Amino acid sequence: MLERITAKAISFIERYMPAPYLFALLLTFLAAALALLIPRTAPAQIVHHWYGGLWEILPFTAQMMLVLVCGHALVDAPLVKRGLDWFSRLPKTERQAGILVFLAGWATALFNWGFCLVAVGILVREIGRRLPGVSRGYLAAAGYSGFVVWASGLSSSIALVSASPGNPLNIVERMAHQVIPLRETLGASFNLFPVAGVLILMPLLFWHMSPNRARVGSEVSATPEPPKNPVSTTAQSAPPATLTPAQKIEQSPWITALLVMMALGYLLARFQSGSFNLDINMMIFLLLLLGWILHGTPIRYMQAFHEGGRTAGPLLLAYPLYGGILGLIRDTGLADWFALLFVSFSTAYTLPFWSYISSNVITLFVPSGGGHWAVQGPVMVQAAMELHASLPKTAMAVAFGEQTANMVQPFWALPIASIAGLNIREMMGYCLLTLAVAFPLFGLALLLF
Repeated sequence: MLERITAKAISFIERYMPAPYLFALLLTFLAAALALLIPRTAPAQIVHHWYGGLWEILPFTAQMMLVLVCGHALVDAPLVKRGLDWFSRLPKTERQAGILVFLAGWATALFNWGFCLVAVGILVREIGRRLPGVSRGYLAAAGYSGFVVWASGLSSSIALVSASPGNPLNIVERMAHQVIPLRETLGASFNLFPVAGVLILMPLLFWHMSPNRARVGSEVSATPEPPKNPVSTTAQSAPPATLTPAQKIEQSPWITALLVMMALGYLLARFQSGSFNLDINMMIFLLLLLGWILHGTPIRYMQAFHEGGRTAGPLLLAYPLYGGILGLIRDTGLADWFALLFVSFSTAYTLPFWSYISSNVITLFVPSGGGHWAVQGPVMVQAAMELHASLPKTAMAVAFGEQTANMVQPFWALPIASIAGLNIREMMGYCLLTLAVAFPLFGLALLLF
């Protein structure tokens, strides 16, 4: 039964899913049409709001690109690469590889979403090189399925901004004059239960979806090996007999040591003053710090950072388009209309659940935790205040919808596909089955806890 469903899901995606860039364009046209028909926005206003959104999202785009590129540079550190190389040697069969890549994706997604996407891409590439008969699409889908818990982890945009006093996106603080600590969002039972459930159920799912067992899909076992990304060419080549003063500075660990001391001094001052908050900027700062420490010299970190920029390219192309969609559906009132549609029949008990349902739909148009929160957050926070519903649970319900809908929104799968050297269609069919498991699991948690 599962074999037939998997085969149909893969066939459906291969036939009907457009390239990610065209997917974003089609969503833009769909959002414009809905804004024209539902709030009855004038065409001139639609294109005005769309244009404004293209550039309004640039600061957040820079933050997200830094998270991804810093995560890539961290993965490229010699110590981390040796760990990933050892890990990629463990599986001997496709099933084992799928389970291990999922576990790696799940664990790293809880730490940092950017690190997760890069680590999974590299593992898929390396395991595919060591096991020539393995399906890279299957492995990439397994790792991306671990990404379904990213908004339940330490890099959760909504949880972090809600815990950060004065953050422009802290909608709860602005409207309800409250700051929600992480123990009430990430540490709550309604978050821990589905995270644990995903850890138990997904390995079982991918164990039974192995294409070499079920013989489904159009993938062939002898997938050509993708070219391996060049990394740290300066660090790998033998140093010249005589270094110039500039080269000595580039390869001096003392430069990095001074930088690390400054960073640690700042962190110590924040801890001593009680003002330390793990917000998005602090997460980027910590990724930079770890990268500096693990690479050792300025030139090695620069090389790794530059290589990470290639991975961020597809996202950089798509982000402005999603910013335009964000401005369009927010400023025309389309997002408010859609969210209020669910609020209209909600109670204090069911509001988080219906927030989650509406969030899954809105994520298709705005696949960014922070941008999504800016659109849906004000409506849901206001409704929670009026209905006396749980603000932490309502906020996390929006985050849950963000991460589950990503299984059918290819935006965040682009880095994995780029690093692993595969077509995005090869992996997204499996992800439909991931959504079928994760969607009811997170929804049930909001109703039970």
